[in-house]
Amino acid sequence: MLRLLTIVGARPQIIKAAALSRTIKKNFSSEIEEIIVHTGQHYDENMSQIFFDELQIPKPNYNLNVGSGSHGKQTAAMIEGIEEILISEEPNYIVLYGDTNSTLAGAIAASKIHIPIVHIEAGLRSFNKSMPEEINRIMCDHSSTFLFTPTLTGYKNLLNEGFEENNGSFNVDNPGIFHCGDVMYDNSLFFSDISDSKSSIQFSLDLKDKSYILTTIHRNNNTDDPVRLSNIFQGLIEIIETFNLQVVLPLHPRTNNKLQQLPEELQQIIKNNKKLRIIDPVSFLDMIQLEKNAELIITDSGGVQKEAYFFQKPCLILRNETEWVEIIKEGSGVLVNANHDKIIDSFKKLYKSKKSFPPIFGDGNSANFICEKLIENFD
Repeated sequence: MLRLLTIVGARPQIIKAAALSRTIKKNFSSEIEEIIVHTGQHYDENMSQIFFDELQIPKPNYNLNVGSGSHGKQTAAMIEGIEEILISEEPNYIVLYGDTNSTLAGAIAASKIHIPIVHIEAGLRSFNKSMPEEINRIMCDHSSTFLFTPTLTGYKNLLNEGFEENNGSFNVDNPGIFHCGDVMYDNSLFFSDISDSKSSIQFSLDLKDKSYILTTIHRNNNTDDPVRLSNIFQGLIEIIETFNLQVVLPLHPRTNNKLQQLPEELQQIIKNNKKLRIIDPVSFLDMIQLEKNAELIITDSGGVQKEAYFFQKPCLILRNETEWVEIIKEGSGVLVNANHDKIIDSFKKLYKSKKSFPPIFGDGNSANFICEKLIENFD
């Protein structure tokens, strides 16, 4: 039997990993055994038993509880813990997701003791190496034996970096690269129906379909820069006043506290505007409901960009670059950075526009494809 050891470090990664775990349980339980390790990179009070039960996610077999800290200290603690588990469990492959410090730590630990690495969400590039995530992606890709890319662009990025088309048996010097689609698209399709029956967020907020804009802001370069944050909120206020729409903004307490650094006049406008609905962070199922029924989405989150596309919503991206360039090429998303004029001009162009959303993220069976390829190439 093929033994996989999956590394996750934050709630989004656990949700991504759920697609693979669910597929293993449903279709490959006699062929694949999965061991899940949560590094504890991010503590999340929402990681209760209800979270695992509602999303049908298996509880991790191990939790390293490394907590927060500097990049070096945090990554070092994870490397040590992951190495001990790898030696104890002796998996055939280690499975890593995305671009977090947990991803990097797993890649370093496994490569040092010659355990083949499976990287899911391989090939993504922002071409901005000042982002720690970009370094993590590149280092993980170049130490992996199996690389599964969610998009054709990701596949082409790997070819441009010297990876070769699949040839012969795979190892770290001759890795296999596969365009498989996005496991989060698998998840969005699966959880969409569940959210319809289990989420009451629209009712509790008294929101009618397409009567609101969903917004998320969490990246440090937006939240920690008063000028950028002011520009974003001024844009949101102008959208509310011009188009008579509500803006629903789930905001982490840390970011909410950052509003105090804004000019006093703008703080008062934000506080007194009843159509600007600043709420606490929401669950994954509630977020799906808000995304599905919004008119348009404004975000600096890579995951929310994709989910906007999955649910066929135009998207303004509060960044200067994105790993999901297909969204930009299709015209359903626009990079507006934190530029007030770009936010307004792009909103006017996308609002009520008729955009097409071709299936650039696969067919919803990415996890099945990954399992089949791993079994097929298992000695």
